[in-house]
Order: sequence, then C-alpha cells, then structure tokens
Amino acid sequence: MLSEERIKLMTKMAAYEENEGRQYMAIGSYFRADYMGKQIIRSIICATVAYLLVFGMYLFYHMESLMVDIYKIDLLEFGKKVLYYYVIFVAGYAVLTYIVYSVRYSRARKSLRKYYDNLKQLLAIYDIENKN
Repeated sequence: MLSEERIKLMTKMAAYEENEGRQYMAIGSYFRADYMGKQIIRSIICATVAYLLVFGMYLFYHMESLMVDIYKIDLLEFGKKVLYYYVIFVAGYAVLTYIVYSVRYSRARKSLRKYYDNLKQLLAIYDIENKN
C-alpha cells in the first residue's frame, strides 16, 4: 500500500535532486579543503589571465609614450611596480574567492544534511511499512 507521507517525501526529494541538489551534490563530494583549494587555484589562474589582458591593453594604449620614454624610465622599478600590482590583484581576488566559495560550501553542506535527514526518514518509513 502506498503511504501518502512517503510519496510526499519522495516528491520533495526528487524536486531537490533536479534543482539545486545536482549542484550541491557535486560540491558535497569534496572535502572542504580540497574544494576550496581547487576553486582558489582556478581563480588565481583566471586572475592572472585577466591581469595580463588588462596590462596588455594598458601597454597597447600607452605604446607611444612608452616608446618615447623607454630610455628615461627605470625598467627595473617599472617591473617591480607591475609585479606589486599583480600580487595585490591576485591576493585580493583569492581572498574574495575564498569568502564566496566558503559560503557556497557551507550552504551546500547544510542543504545536503537536510537531504540526508530526509533519506533517513524515508528509510524509517520503509522499515515501518515492511514490518507491517
């Protein structure tokens, strides 16, 4: 015999699996440190590419003045300045990434905890039905 409570619980769980559950289950398959490390490495790579693109556009835009003043400017100091801004940009981006993905991970774990509680409840319903 079909239990109405079991059907409601199964429908709720199926809707969860179709929507945010798919994303949260992918996140939940990682340990926190592994997930955060993966996301931070990806963000550092993306930040490096973005910095290089912006720096390239800067060089392209100021090409004429750079070519005129190439012998007047201290290239070592210019390189240090560029490296300093790069480190600041990447560090800021990594910190922002850490905060965002830490919140996402905690939300996913909390949501998955509720899902697993529903699974335990469903198992209990099945056990009660099998005993009867």
